Amino acid sequence: MIERHMFRARLKKGMEERAVAVMYQEHAGQTFIDTGHCMTVAGFIFERDAFLYIEQLTGQVAPELIVPGLNAMLEDWPGQEEARKWIALIDVFHFNEPASLDHWRRKEKPERIGGRVAYLRPEMVASYIFYHYQLQEERGFTGPKYEMIGMHENLLFGYQEFPAVVEEPILPGRLTSKHTPVPWATTRMDLHFKEWEDGHQFFKRFDAVFHCYVAREKGSQITFING
Repeated sequence: MIERHMFRARLKKGMEERAVAVMYQEHAGQTFIDTGHCMTVAGFIFERDAFLYIEQLTGQVAPELIVPGLNAMLEDWPGQEEARKWIALIDVFHFNEPASLDHWRRKEKPERIGGRVAYLRPEMVASYIFYHYQLQEERGFTGPKYEMIGMHENLLFGYQEFPAVVEEPILPGRLTSKHTPVPWATTRMDLHFKEWEDGHQFFKRFDAVFHCYVAREKGSQITFING
Protein backbone atom coordinates (compact mmCIF):
# COMPACT_ATOMS: atom_id res chain seq x y z
CA MET A 1 0.00 0.00 0.00
CA ILE A 2 1.35 3.40 -0.98
CA GLU A 3 0.53 6.46 1.11
CA ARG A 4 1.31 9.91 -0.29
CA HIS A 5 2.26 12.64 2.20
CA MET A 6 3.42 16.24 1.92
CA PHE A 7 4.93 18.39 4.65
CA ARG A 8 5.75 22.06 5.15
CA ALA A 9 8.37 23.67 7.41
CA ARG A 10 9.30 27.29 7.98
CA LEU A 11 12.93 28.39 7.79
CA LYS A 12 14.37 30.87 10.23
CA LYS A 13 15.17 34.25 8.68
CA GLY A 14 18.41 34.35 6.74
CA MET A 15 18.73 30.56 6.44
CA GLU A 16 17.35 30.15 2.90
CA GLU A 17 20.64 29.76 1.02
CA ARG A 18 22.22 27.51 3.63
CA ALA A 19 19.07 25.38 3.79
CA VAL A 20 19.17 24.67 0.05
CA ALA A 21 22.77 23.45 0.36
CA VAL A 22 21.98 21.24 3.36
CA MET A 23 18.88 19.74 1.73
CA TYR A 24 20.84 19.06 -1.45
CA GLN A 25 23.89 17.53 0.21
CA GLU A 26 22.56 15.81 3.33
CA HIS A 27 19.11 14.38 2.55
CA ALA A 28 18.47 10.74 3.44
CA GLY A 29 15.85 10.12 0.76
CA GLN A 30 17.82 7.38 -0.98
CA THR A 31 18.36 5.56 2.31
CA PHE A 32 14.61 5.30 2.90
CA ILE A 33 14.15 4.01 -0.66
CA ASP A 34 17.00 1.47 -0.37
CA THR A 35 15.52 0.11 2.87
CA GLY A 36 12.08 -0.30 1.28
CA HIS A 37 10.26 2.39 3.26
CA CYS A 38 9.53 4.74 0.35
CA MET A 39 8.93 4.72 -3.39
CA THR A 40 9.56 8.43 -3.96
CA VAL A 41 11.03 11.25 -1.85
CA ALA A 42 11.47 14.85 -2.98
CA GLY A 43 12.49 18.08 -1.25
CA PHE A 44 11.79 21.70 -2.18
CA ILE A 45 12.57 25.17 -0.86
CA PHE A 46 10.66 28.29 -1.88
CA GLU A 47 11.59 31.53 -0.10
CA ARG A 48 11.34 30.61 3.61
CA ASP A 49 9.22 27.49 3.13
CA ALA A 50 10.61 23.96 2.90
CA PHE A 51 8.46 21.14 1.54
CA LEU A 52 8.75 17.36 1.40
CA TYR A 53 6.84 14.94 -0.82
CA ILE A 54 6.94 11.30 0.35
CA GLU A 55 5.44 8.14 -1.13
CA GLN A 56 5.52 5.84 1.87
CA LEU A 57 5.48 2.04 1.61
CA THR A 58 5.94 0.83 5.19
CA GLY A 59 5.88 2.37 8.64
CA GLN A 60 5.69 6.05 9.46
CA VAL A 61 8.49 8.04 7.82
CA ALA A 62 9.08 11.18 9.88
CA PRO A 63 10.09 14.20 7.79
CA GLU A 64 12.71 15.10 10.40
CA LEU A 65 14.59 11.96 9.40
CA ILE A 66 14.59 12.78 5.68
CA VAL A 67 16.50 16.04 6.10
CA PRO A 68 17.87 15.97 9.67
CA GLY A 69 20.37 18.74 8.93
CA LEU A 70 17.54 21.22 8.50
CA ASN A 71 16.03 20.75 11.96
CA ALA A 72 18.16 23.45 13.63
CA MET A 73 17.23 25.91 10.85
CA LEU A 74 13.46 25.53 11.29
CA GLU A 75 11.02 27.51 13.34
CA ASP A 76 8.55 25.79 15.69
CA TRP A 77 4.89 25.61 14.76
CA PRO A 78 2.49 26.38 17.62
CA GLY A 79 -0.81 24.64 18.18
CA GLN A 80 0.14 21.47 20.05
CA GLU A 81 1.65 20.71 23.43
CA GLU A 82 4.93 19.63 21.86
CA ALA A 83 6.74 21.84 19.36
CA ARG A 84 6.65 20.71 15.73
CA LYS A 85 9.08 21.49 12.93
CA TRP A 86 7.03 19.96 10.09
CA ILE A 87 3.30 20.30 9.39
CA ALA A 88 1.42 17.70 7.35
CA LEU A 89 -0.41 19.22 4.40
CA ILE A 90 -4.00 18.20 3.70
CA ASP A 91 -4.47 16.46 0.36
CA VAL A 92 -6.98 18.67 -1.45
CA PHE A 93 -6.53 17.43 -5.01
CA HIS A 94 -5.08 14.66 -7.17
CA PHE A 95 -6.10 13.31 -10.56
CA ASN A 96 -4.96 9.77 -9.83
CA GLU A 97 -4.06 7.57 -6.86
CA PRO A 98 -1.99 4.42 -6.36
CA ALA A 99 -3.81 1.16 -7.11
CA SER A 100 -0.74 -1.05 -6.60
CA LEU A 101 3.05 -0.89 -6.57
CA ASP A 102 3.23 -1.85 -10.25
CA HIS A 103 0.62 0.74 -11.17
CA TRP A 104 2.46 3.54 -9.40
CA ARG A 105 6.10 2.72 -10.23
CA ARG A 106 7.52 5.12 -12.83
CA LYS A 107 8.19 3.56 -16.22
CA GLU A 108 10.50 6.38 -17.32
CA LYS A 109 12.79 8.75 -15.46
CA PRO A 110 11.09 12.16 -15.18
CA GLU A 111 12.98 14.95 -16.90
CA ARG A 112 12.06 17.50 -14.25
CA ILE A 113 10.42 17.57 -10.81
CA GLY A 114 8.54 20.73 -9.98
CA GLY A 115 6.90 22.39 -7.03
CA ARG A 116 4.45 25.27 -7.01
CA VAL A 117 2.97 27.53 -4.35
CA ALA A 118 -0.09 29.75 -4.25
CA TYR A 119 -2.25 31.39 -1.59
CA LEU A 120 -6.05 31.20 -1.59
CA ARG A 121 -8.28 34.03 -0.50
CA PRO A 122 -9.50 32.82 2.92
CA GLU A 123 -13.15 33.34 1.97
CA MET A 124 -12.65 31.13 -1.13
CA VAL A 125 -11.02 28.11 0.53
CA ALA A 126 -14.29 26.17 0.88
CA SER A 127 -15.19 26.83 -2.76
CA TYR A 128 -11.77 25.67 -3.96
CA ILE A 129 -12.00 22.42 -2.02
CA PHE A 130 -15.59 21.81 -3.12
CA TYR A 131 -14.88 22.15 -6.83
CA HIS A 132 -11.66 20.16 -6.70
CA TYR A 133 -13.07 17.27 -4.67
CA GLN A 134 -16.00 17.09 -7.05
CA LEU A 135 -13.66 17.02 -10.07
CA GLN A 136 -11.40 14.46 -8.39
CA GLU A 137 -14.08 11.97 -7.32
CA GLU A 138 -16.45 12.38 -10.30
CA ARG A 139 -13.43 11.82 -12.57
CA GLY A 140 -14.52 14.97 -14.40
CA PHE A 141 -11.50 14.87 -16.70
CA THR A 142 -8.06 13.28 -16.67
CA GLY A 143 -4.80 14.99 -15.78
CA PRO A 144 -1.20 14.30 -14.68
CA LYS A 145 -0.99 10.96 -12.88
CA TYR A 146 1.52 12.02 -10.22
CA GLU A 147 0.32 15.58 -9.60
CA MET A 148 -0.88 16.39 -6.08
CA ILE A 149 -1.93 19.58 -4.29
CA GLY A 150 -1.79 19.94 -0.52
CA MET A 151 -2.95 22.72 1.78
CA HIS A 152 -1.81 24.24 5.08
CA GLU A 153 -3.92 27.17 6.25
CA ASN A 154 -4.53 29.02 2.96
CA LEU A 155 -1.23 27.99 1.33
CA LEU A 156 -1.33 25.49 -1.54
CA PHE A 157 1.73 23.41 -2.46
CA GLY A 158 1.72 21.30 -5.60
CA TYR A 159 3.98 18.40 -6.63
CA GLN A 160 4.50 17.80 -10.36
CA GLU A 161 6.55 15.56 -12.66
CA PHE A 162 7.50 16.39 -16.25
CA PRO A 163 6.77 15.27 -18.87
CA ALA A 164 3.37 14.58 -17.36
CA VAL A 165 1.99 11.05 -17.49
CA VAL A 166 -1.76 11.22 -18.15
CA GLU A 167 -3.83 8.06 -17.56
CA GLU A 168 -7.38 7.18 -16.66
CA PRO A 169 -7.48 6.24 -12.95
CA ILE A 170 -7.78 2.53 -12.19
CA LEU A 171 -9.63 3.07 -8.93
CA PRO A 172 -13.24 4.29 -9.18
CA GLY A 173 -14.24 7.72 -7.92
CA ARG A 174 -16.11 8.11 -4.65
CA LEU A 175 -18.98 10.10 -6.18
CA THR A 176 -21.55 8.90 -8.69
CA SER A 177 -22.82 12.40 -9.49
CA LYS A 178 -21.78 14.29 -12.63
CA HIS A 179 -21.73 17.95 -11.64
CA THR A 180 -18.17 19.02 -12.50
CA PRO A 181 -18.60 22.31 -14.42
CA VAL A 182 -18.06 22.18 -18.17
CA PRO A 183 -16.04 24.04 -19.20
CA TRP A 184 -13.88 24.06 -16.06
CA ALA A 185 -13.17 27.77 -16.61
CA THR A 186 -16.68 28.58 -15.38
CA THR A 187 -15.46 27.82 -11.84
CA ARG A 188 -13.52 31.12 -12.03
CA MET A 189 -10.48 29.80 -10.23
CA ASP A 190 -8.84 33.18 -10.87
CA LEU A 191 -11.14 34.63 -8.20
CA HIS A 192 -9.96 32.07 -5.65
CA PHE A 193 -6.30 33.12 -5.46
CA LYS A 194 -4.59 35.97 -3.67
CA GLU A 195 -2.44 38.09 -5.93
CA TRP A 196 1.29 38.13 -5.19
CA GLU A 197 3.03 41.42 -4.38
CA ASP A 198 4.56 41.50 -7.88
CA GLY A 199 1.11 41.17 -9.45
CA HIS A 200 1.47 37.47 -10.34
CA GLN A 201 -1.65 35.36 -9.93
CA PHE A 202 -2.11 31.64 -9.38
CA PHE A 203 0.93 29.42 -8.65
CA LYS A 204 4.63 30.30 -8.59
CA ARG A 205 6.77 27.41 -9.84
CA PHE A 206 10.23 26.10 -8.91
CA ASP A 207 12.34 22.96 -9.21
CA ALA A 208 13.01 20.28 -6.61
CA VAL A 209 16.23 20.53 -4.61
CA PHE A 210 16.44 16.71 -4.67
CA HIS A 211 14.32 13.80 -5.85
CA CYS A 212 14.76 10.03 -5.37
CA TYR A 213 12.53 7.27 -6.70
CA VAL A 214 12.30 3.55 -7.34
CA ALA A 215 12.78 2.79 -11.02
CA ARG A 216 10.92 0.27 -13.16
CA GLU A 217 13.09 -2.77 -12.44
CA LYS A 218 12.65 -4.31 -9.02
CA GLY A 219 15.50 -3.37 -6.72
CA SER A 220 16.79 -0.64 -9.03
CA GLN A 221 16.95 2.89 -7.70
CA ILE A 222 17.74 6.14 -9.46
CA THR A 223 18.66 9.32 -7.65
CA PHE A 224 18.81 12.63 -9.43
CA ILE A 225 18.98 16.27 -8.40
CA ASN A 226 17.10 19.25 -9.83
CA GLY A 227 15.42 17.21 -12.57
